[in-house]
Amino acid sequence: MADNNSLVDGQALMRKINDQVILVQVLVTLFLCINFLLITTFFMKHFFYTTMRYILFANTLLSDCLILILTNTMLIMSYFRFTIQTWLCLIVFIVSSLYNFVTPVTLTTMTLERFVAICMPLRHAELCSTRRALHCILIIHGLSSIPCIVFLSVFFASATHSLYTQNRICSVEMFTIHRWQGHLRSAISQFYFLIMFITIVISYIKIMKVAKAASGENKKSTWKGLRTVALHAFQLLLCLIQLWCPVIEAAVLQIDLMLYIDVRYFNYITFYLAPRCLSPLIYGLRDDKFFLALKYYALCGLYKNKSLAFFT
Repeated sequence: MADNNSLVDGQALMRKINDQVILVQVLVTLFLCINFLLITTFFMKHFFYTTMRYILFANTLLSDCLILILTNTMLIMSYFRFTIQTWLCLIVFIVSSLYNFVTPVTLTTMTLERFVAICMPLRHAELCSTRRALHCILIIHGLSSIPCIVFLSVFFASATHSLYTQNRICSVEMFTIHRWQGHLRSAISQFYFLIMFITIVISYIKIMKVAKAASGENKKSTWKGLRTVALHAFQLLLCLIQLWCPVIEAAVLQIDLMLYIDVRYFNYITFYLAPRCLSPLIYGLRDDKFFLALKYYALCGLYKNKSLAFFT
Protein backbone atom coordinates (compact mmCIF):
# COMPACT_ATOMS: atom_id res chain seq x y z
CA MET A 1 0.00 0.00 0.00
CA ALA A 2 2.88 2.35 0.86
CA ASP A 3 4.54 1.53 -2.48
CA ASN A 4 1.33 2.40 -4.35
CA ASN A 5 1.09 5.74 -2.51
CA SER A 6 4.73 6.49 -3.36
CA LEU A 7 4.05 5.66 -7.00
CA VAL A 8 1.01 7.95 -7.10
CA ASP A 9 2.96 10.76 -5.40
CA GLY A 10 5.82 10.31 -7.88
CA GLN A 11 3.45 10.45 -10.86
CA ALA A 12 1.77 13.59 -9.45
CA LEU A 13 5.18 15.19 -8.96
CA MET A 14 6.25 14.40 -12.53
CA ARG A 15 2.96 15.74 -13.90
CA LYS A 16 3.40 18.99 -11.94
CA ILE A 17 7.00 19.36 -13.17
CA ASN A 18 5.86 18.68 -16.76
CA ASP A 19 3.17 21.38 -16.52
CA GLN A 20 5.59 23.89 -15.04
CA VAL A 21 8.31 23.18 -17.62
CA ILE A 22 5.78 23.61 -20.46
CA LEU A 23 4.57 26.91 -18.95
CA VAL A 24 8.15 28.20 -18.72
CA GLN A 25 8.84 27.20 -22.34
CA VAL A 26 5.76 29.09 -23.53
CA LEU A 27 6.75 32.23 -21.58
CA VAL A 28 10.41 32.10 -22.66
CA THR A 29 9.42 31.61 -26.31
CA LEU A 30 6.95 34.52 -26.10
CA PHE A 31 9.50 36.88 -24.52
CA LEU A 32 12.22 35.88 -26.99
CA CYS A 33 9.92 36.50 -29.97
CA ILE A 34 8.99 39.96 -28.62
CA ASN A 35 12.64 40.81 -27.93
CA PHE A 36 13.80 39.65 -31.37
CA LEU A 37 11.09 41.80 -32.98
CA LEU A 38 12.27 44.80 -30.93
CA ILE A 39 15.92 44.14 -31.85
CA THR A 40 14.97 43.91 -35.54
CA THR A 41 13.09 47.22 -35.27
CA PHE A 42 16.13 48.82 -33.62
CA PHE A 43 18.44 47.90 -36.51
CA MET A 44 15.95 48.95 -39.21
CA LYS A 45 16.02 52.67 -38.36
CA HIS A 46 19.16 54.83 -38.45
CA PHE A 47 17.70 57.11 -35.78
CA PHE A 48 17.62 54.30 -33.22
CA TYR A 49 21.17 52.98 -33.55
CA THR A 50 22.59 56.52 -33.43
CA THR A 51 20.71 57.57 -30.27
CA MET A 52 22.18 56.68 -26.89
CA ARG A 53 19.04 55.61 -25.05
CA TYR A 54 18.02 53.25 -27.85
CA ILE A 55 21.55 51.80 -28.06
CA LEU A 56 21.41 51.07 -24.33
CA PHE A 57 17.91 49.64 -24.77
CA ALA A 58 19.21 47.27 -27.48
CA ASN A 59 22.07 46.26 -25.17
CA THR A 60 19.49 45.34 -22.52
CA LEU A 61 17.44 43.33 -25.01
CA LEU A 62 20.48 41.34 -26.21
CA SER A 63 21.52 40.69 -22.60
CA ASP A 64 18.01 39.56 -21.66
CA CYS A 65 17.80 37.22 -24.67
CA LEU A 66 21.12 35.60 -23.78
CA ILE A 67 20.12 35.17 -20.12
CA LEU A 68 16.74 33.66 -21.08
CA ILE A 69 18.35 31.19 -23.48
CA LEU A 70 21.08 30.13 -21.02
CA THR A 71 18.87 29.81 -17.93
CA ASN A 72 16.18 27.96 -19.88
CA THR A 73 18.79 25.56 -21.31
CA MET A 74 20.11 24.88 -17.81
CA LEU A 75 16.55 24.37 -16.58
CA ILE A 76 15.82 21.76 -19.28
CA MET A 77 19.15 20.01 -18.65
CA SER A 78 18.39 19.88 -14.94
CA TYR A 79 14.88 18.52 -15.60
CA PHE A 80 16.19 15.68 -17.81
CA ARG A 81 19.16 15.11 -15.43
CA PHE A 82 21.57 15.73 -18.32
CA THR A 83 25.20 15.98 -17.15
CA ILE A 84 28.11 17.84 -18.75
CA GLN A 85 31.76 18.28 -17.81
CA THR A 86 32.52 20.96 -15.24
CA TRP A 87 34.71 23.03 -17.56
CA LEU A 88 31.84 23.37 -20.05
CA CYS A 89 29.44 24.33 -17.27
CA LEU A 90 32.04 26.85 -16.12
CA ILE A 91 31.86 28.64 -19.49
CA VAL A 92 28.05 28.77 -19.23
CA PHE A 93 28.35 30.08 -15.68
CA ILE A 94 30.80 32.85 -16.70
CA VAL A 95 28.55 34.11 -19.51
CA SER A 96 25.35 33.92 -17.43
CA SER A 97 27.00 35.63 -14.42
CA LEU A 98 28.33 38.44 -16.62
CA TYR A 99 25.01 39.16 -18.32
CA ASN A 100 23.10 38.76 -15.10
CA PHE A 101 24.79 42.03 -14.09
CA VAL A 102 24.79 43.68 -17.53
CA THR A 103 21.01 44.22 -17.46
CA PRO A 104 20.78 46.07 -14.09
CA VAL A 105 23.98 48.07 -14.75
CA THR A 106 22.54 49.10 -18.14
CA LEU A 107 19.26 50.07 -16.44
CA THR A 108 21.22 52.37 -14.13
CA THR A 109 23.03 53.90 -17.11
CA MET A 110 19.70 54.46 -18.89
CA THR A 111 18.42 56.22 -15.78
CA LEU A 112 21.45 58.51 -15.80
CA GLU A 113 20.81 59.24 -19.49
CA ARG A 114 17.24 60.30 -18.64
CA PHE A 115 18.63 62.41 -15.78
CA VAL A 116 20.99 64.23 -18.15
CA ALA A 117 18.22 64.69 -20.77
CA ILE A 118 15.82 66.25 -18.27
CA CYS A 119 18.07 67.99 -15.74
CA MET A 120 20.95 68.96 -18.06
CA PRO A 121 19.31 69.35 -21.50
CA LEU A 122 21.98 71.73 -22.86
CA ARG A 123 24.72 69.13 -22.29
CA HIS A 124 22.71 66.09 -23.39
CA ALA A 125 23.98 66.06 -26.99
CA GLU A 126 27.57 66.25 -25.78
CA LEU A 127 27.36 63.71 -22.93
CA CYS A 128 25.05 61.23 -24.69
CA SER A 129 26.53 60.97 -28.19
CA THR A 130 26.76 57.70 -30.15
CA ARG A 131 30.47 57.40 -29.41
CA ARG A 132 29.93 57.84 -25.67
CA ALA A 133 27.15 55.24 -25.82
CA LEU A 134 29.61 52.66 -27.20
CA HIS A 135 32.11 53.63 -24.48
CA CYS A 136 29.33 53.16 -21.90
CA ILE A 137 28.64 49.64 -23.16
CA LEU A 138 32.32 48.73 -22.72
CA ILE A 139 32.29 50.20 -19.19
CA ILE A 140 29.05 48.33 -18.41
CA HIS A 141 30.62 45.01 -19.40
CA GLY A 142 33.78 45.85 -17.46
CA LEU A 143 31.88 46.65 -14.25
CA SER A 144 29.64 43.59 -14.71
CA SER A 145 32.64 41.27 -15.00
CA ILE A 146 34.20 42.25 -11.64
CA PRO A 147 31.88 40.12 -9.40
CA CYS A 148 32.37 37.13 -11.71
CA ILE A 149 36.19 37.56 -11.68
CA VAL A 150 36.28 37.76 -7.86
CA PHE A 151 34.03 34.72 -7.40
CA LEU A 152 35.90 32.61 -9.98
CA SER A 153 39.30 33.56 -8.52
CA VAL A 154 38.17 32.08 -5.19
CA PHE A 155 36.77 29.00 -6.96
CA PHE A 156 39.99 28.37 -8.94
CA ALA A 157 42.00 28.64 -5.71
CA SER A 158 39.76 26.09 -3.94
CA ALA A 159 38.93 23.57 -6.70
CA THR A 160 40.99 20.48 -7.47
CA HIS A 161 42.15 19.66 -11.03
CA SER A 162 40.01 16.50 -11.15
CA LEU A 163 36.87 18.58 -10.63
CA TYR A 164 37.08 20.11 -14.13
CA THR A 165 36.71 16.72 -15.86
CA GLN A 166 33.82 15.43 -13.74
CA ASN A 167 30.37 15.05 -15.29
CA ARG A 168 27.69 16.87 -13.30
CA ILE A 169 24.31 18.53 -13.67
CA CYS A 170 25.16 22.15 -14.46
CA SER A 171 24.14 24.58 -11.71
CA VAL A 172 25.53 27.61 -9.92
CA GLU A 173 25.77 25.68 -6.65
CA MET A 174 28.49 23.36 -8.00
CA PHE A 175 30.95 26.30 -7.98
CA THR A 176 30.28 27.07 -4.32
CA ILE A 177 32.66 24.69 -2.58
CA HIS A 178 32.57 26.47 0.78
CA ARG A 179 29.57 28.17 2.38
CA TRP A 180 31.47 31.46 2.77
CA GLN A 181 31.87 31.61 -1.02
CA GLY A 182 28.12 31.91 -1.34
CA HIS A 183 28.10 34.67 1.28
CA LEU A 184 30.89 36.49 -0.59
CA ARG A 185 29.01 36.29 -3.89
CA SER A 186 25.81 37.52 -2.25
CA ALA A 187 27.65 40.40 -0.50
CA ILE A 188 29.27 41.61 -3.74
CA SER A 189 25.97 41.39 -5.61
CA GLN A 190 24.03 43.26 -2.95
CA PHE A 191 26.72 45.97 -2.79
CA TYR A 192 26.36 46.48 -6.56
CA PHE A 193 22.61 46.64 -6.39
CA LEU A 194 22.70 49.02 -3.41
CA ILE A 195 24.88 51.46 -5.37
CA MET A 196 22.63 51.16 -8.42
CA PHE A 197 19.43 51.57 -6.42
CA ILE A 198 20.78 54.68 -4.65
CA THR A 199 21.75 56.12 -8.06
CA ILE A 200 18.24 55.57 -9.41
CA VAL A 201 16.58 57.04 -6.29
CA ILE A 202 18.77 60.18 -6.41
CA SER A 203 18.03 60.57 -10.14
CA TYR A 204 14.30 60.16 -9.42
CA ILE A 205 14.38 62.89 -6.76
CA LYS A 206 16.32 65.30 -9.03
CA ILE A 207 13.94 64.68 -11.96
CA MET A 208 10.92 65.13 -9.66
CA LYS A 209 12.18 68.59 -8.67
CA VAL A 210 12.51 69.53 -12.36
CA ALA A 211 9.07 68.07 -13.09
CA LYS A 212 7.42 70.27 -10.46
CA ALA A 213 9.11 73.37 -11.86
CA ALA A 214 8.39 72.55 -15.53
CA SER A 215 5.34 73.70 -17.50
CA GLY A 216 3.44 72.81 -20.69
CA GLU A 217 5.07 70.26 -23.01
CA ASN A 218 8.22 70.20 -20.88
CA LYS A 219 6.17 69.16 -17.87
CA LYS A 220 4.56 66.30 -19.79
CA SER A 221 7.92 65.06 -21.10
CA THR A 222 9.52 65.35 -17.66
CA TRP A 223 6.80 63.39 -15.89
CA LYS A 224 7.07 60.69 -18.55
CA GLY A 225 10.82 60.50 -17.84
CA LEU A 226 10.01 60.29 -14.13
CA ARG A 227 7.72 57.30 -14.70
CA THR A 228 10.45 55.64 -16.78
CA VAL A 229 12.94 55.99 -13.90
CA ALA A 230 10.33 54.57 -11.49
CA LEU A 231 9.88 51.52 -13.74
CA HIS A 232 13.67 51.09 -13.86
CA ALA A 233 13.70 51.11 -10.04
CA PHE A 234 10.98 48.45 -9.89
CA GLN A 235 12.81 46.35 -12.48
CA LEU A 236 16.03 46.65 -10.48
CA LEU A 237 14.20 45.66 -7.27
CA LEU A 238 13.04 42.41 -8.91
CA CYS A 239 16.63 41.70 -9.97
CA LEU A 240 17.78 42.33 -6.37
CA ILE A 241 15.22 39.91 -4.91
CA GLN A 242 16.56 37.32 -7.36
CA LEU A 243 19.78 37.20 -5.26
CA TRP A 244 17.86 35.90 -2.25
CA CYS A 245 16.12 33.12 -4.19
CA PRO A 246 18.84 30.43 -3.71
CA VAL A 247 18.82 30.96 0.07
CA ILE A 248 15.01 30.72 0.23
CA GLU A 249 14.94 27.65 -2.04
CA ALA A 250 17.60 25.85 0.04
CA ALA A 251 15.55 26.45 3.22
CA VAL A 252 12.30 25.29 1.58
CA LEU A 253 14.00 22.12 0.23
CA GLN A 254 14.59 21.00 3.83
CA ILE A 255 10.84 21.22 4.49
CA ASP A 256 9.08 19.71 1.45
CA LEU A 257 10.10 18.70 -2.10
CA MET A 258 6.78 19.65 -3.74
CA LEU A 259 6.84 23.06 -2.07
CA TYR A 260 10.47 23.52 -3.19
CA ILE A 261 9.52 22.87 -6.83
CA ASP A 262 6.62 25.34 -6.62
CA VAL A 263 8.79 28.03 -5.00
CA ARG A 264 11.61 27.49 -7.49
CA TYR A 265 9.38 27.94 -10.53
CA PHE A 266 7.60 30.91 -8.94
CA ASN A 267 10.98 32.58 -8.34
CA TYR A 268 12.12 31.86 -11.89
CA ILE A 269 8.98 33.34 -13.45
CA THR A 270 8.72 36.32 -11.06
CA PHE A 271 12.35 37.33 -10.58
CA TYR A 272 14.04 36.05 -13.77
CA LEU A 273 11.39 36.28 -16.49
CA ALA A 274 9.36 39.27 -15.23
CA PRO A 275 12.25 41.80 -15.08
CA ARG A 276 13.21 40.76 -18.63
CA CYS A 277 9.70 41.41 -19.96
CA LEU A 278 9.59 44.92 -18.45
CA SER A 279 12.25 46.24 -20.86
CA PRO A 280 9.95 45.92 -23.91
CA LEU A 281 7.20 47.65 -21.90
CA ILE A 282 9.38 50.58 -20.77
CA TYR A 283 10.95 51.44 -24.12
CA GLY A 284 9.26 49.24 -26.71
CA LEU A 285 5.64 50.20 -26.02
CA ARG A 286 5.78 53.44 -23.97
CA ASP A 287 8.20 55.20 -26.32
CA ASP A 288 6.16 56.87 -29.09
CA LYS A 289 8.80 56.72 -31.83
CA PHE A 290 9.82 53.15 -31.15
CA PHE A 291 6.19 52.02 -30.90
CA LEU A 292 5.36 53.55 -34.30
CA ALA A 293 8.32 51.81 -35.93
CA LEU A 294 7.52 48.54 -34.14
CA LYS A 295 3.91 48.69 -35.32
CA TYR A 296 5.06 49.40 -38.86
CA TYR A 297 7.41 46.39 -39.06
CA ALA A 298 5.14 44.05 -37.08
CA LEU A 299 2.40 44.68 -39.67
CA CYS A 300 4.91 44.23 -42.53
CA GLY A 301 4.63 47.85 -43.64
CA LEU A 302 0.82 47.90 -43.84
CA TYR A 303 0.65 50.55 -41.10
CA LYS A 304 1.93 53.95 -42.18
CA ASN A 305 2.18 57.16 -40.21
CA LYS A 306 3.62 60.57 -41.11
CA SER A 307 5.50 60.59 -37.79
CA LEU A 308 7.82 57.89 -39.16
CA ALA A 309 9.29 60.47 -41.54
CA PHE A 310 10.78 62.45 -38.66
CA PHE A 311 13.28 59.74 -37.71
CA THR A 312 14.00 57.89 -40.94
